[in-house]
Amino acid sequence: MSKAKTHKGTVKRFKIKKSKDGIKIIKRTDGQDHFNSRESGKTKRNKRSDKTMSNTMRKTITRAIKNI
Repeated sequence: MSKAKTHKGTVKRFKIKKSKDGIKIIKRTDGQDHFNSRESGKTKRNKRSDKTMSNTMRKTITRAIKNI
């Protein structure tokens, strides 16, 4: 059986953090690279913060990152 490979796109988009409640998966907000001058102040401010993924996605993302 061949070795399982890490999904590189997933590794670039998600970070796994440990917290008091267990494992947290953090994702950078979409659409931060360009065309931000046309956005409203509220949208720009919200794009600065990272998003926490739901627990339903946790198993899939950790499997892709840790190549289990």
